[in-house]
Amino acid sequence: MKFYLSNLLKISFLSLLITTTAPLVTAAEGSTPSIIKVKANGANEFLSATQLKPFLHARKLFLHSSHAIVVDLEENTVLYEKKSDKQMPIASVTKLMTAMVILDKKLNMKEKIKIKRADRDRLRGSKSKLAYGTILTRSDMLKIALAASENRAAKALARTYPGGHEAFIAAMNAKAKALGMNDSFFKDSTGLHSKNISTPNDLIKLVIAANRYPAIRKFSTTGKDFVTDLRAGWKVEFFNTNRLVRRKAWDINISKTGYIADSGHCLVMHTEINNRPVAIVLLNSWGRLSKFGDSGRIQQWLTNAEKRAEKTVAGVL
Repeated sequence: MKFYLSNLLKISFLSLLITTTAPLVTAAEGSTPSIIKVKANGANEFLSATQLKPFLHARKLFLHSSHAIVVDLEENTVLYEKKSDKQMPIASVTKLMTAMVILDKKLNMKEKIKIKRADRDRLRGSKSKLAYGTILTRSDMLKIALAASENRAAKALARTYPGGHEAFIAAMNAKAKALGMNDSFFKDSTGLHSKNISTPNDLIKLVIAANRYPAIRKFSTTGKDFVTDLRAGWKVEFFNTNRLVRRKAWDINISKTGYIADSGHCLVMHTEINNRPVAIVLLNSWGRLSKFGDSGRIQQWLTNAEKRAEKTVAGVL
């Protein structure tokens, strides 16, 4: 829940605690983030990111991810960062870019696409629920690629793109450039290639951009579903690779996991913590579950900071 400030005296006190730090992701030129954010009905005020920052103790946040960033999206303010400008392979986080390129082209999402042997994973030998000959609509290919991180689906989407795989990769890199992702490069549509690289700073831009696409928001946060193999009407069940989308404690708008040996375990999310919109990027986490543990630690870290702010105000008044 949001920790609300109940009167103007508290607001005045908190204004004294503001420390100004230039955000990594800047607001629009000429705009100034309001010190107190007011809800739509004007009834309640709550801590802005600027006010919260003095209560955020980075040394108390122990993450198992070697590269990370947490950004308050209401004010475009970095709340936490760890090697946020260092390039790393990003594995299947790549598929968010794959989805945007597909949707930008405005292709027929009902068009039928067949999984072929050309779509198999020759780099890592990863398994797939999509047997050769499976026929899905382009929409279902995108759904299972985002939610279940199906590599064959992502390869089929690139293969059937106008101009083929090479044109698709060119479009991915052009999109990255247009988004200002200057430290990013894409080699394939799946993320299996270790030359798909980016930084936490750049991936914040990717997450923000992906959140503008209703289909990506829907598909990437689908906890459990199925796609229909149109050859005989068979249903192929899948689960989201991010277990947090199935938990009530999380309100997630965009989600994507990733893993190859070169990248370690990765997770990016556009979510809300105590009604505060935030983007989280975690790269090269130690173990399979560590990225989820790190997400929980970030959630608790922000919650504790808001509690400390409330107690400080109450103690002074």
